[in-house]
Amino acid sequence: METIKTGFFVCMLSAAVFAFQSGYAAPPAHCGAIKSTASSPLKAVTLPPVDACTPRKSNGFLLPDPACTPGAINPTVTIDVLRDKNFRTGCVRDGATSARQKNATYGWYHIKHPANNIGKTQTCELDHLISLELGGADTLENIWPQCGPKGAALARRYFKQKDMVENYLARQVRSGAIALDEAQKGIASDWTQYLDDARKACKAKKCKGQRDSSQ
Repeated sequence: METIKTGFFVCMLSAAVFAFQSGYAAPPAHCGAIKSTASSPLKAVTLPPVDACTPRKSNGFLLPDPACTPGAINPTVTIDVLRDKNFRTGCVRDGATSARQKNATYGWYHIKHPANNIGKTQTCELDHLISLELGGADTLENIWPQCGPKGAALARRYFKQKDMVENYLARQVRSGAIALDEAQKGIASDWTQYLDDARKACKAKKCKGQRDSSQ
């Protein structure tokens, strides 16, 4: 029995060391059968992209270029997983792509990485198009630099407005009001379509997001 325990400890330690050396995060022990590297893109694309990525606009907000960022889901993050009170997006976050790989998407979109991009001075976010709390994948098909607008208060910046939609949809999915695949495809195609409903829900304090230790 002691040999088995020792072997398990060595295995977990080795995984943690590999994760540290490679730039990936080792998934917490409570993540169970979730595979942080699993990914199913909504559309097959070539990455890095051959051509420059050009954001689209909808309702005054920016959307990613579907030829670069079509969105991708993690098929191991099922509706049952999302409803599990122990689930944290840290089970998936930084498990498939490193910070360096994510930062490369700034170049794809010809966006200069902003200085002091933290707290009240944050102007851009490396956004998971299909959020991790909706079963999104941590792969590059699902990540893009969401920036702007200039001069706006932090709460009004695009990524903060999308966070509101993500939290709203996650609650709707967990309650069964919206099917998981419908929410995933909807937020990938145009997250702004849910913004009015999300604002109303958040105003009524009914848009609390999925438990996340690293948001």
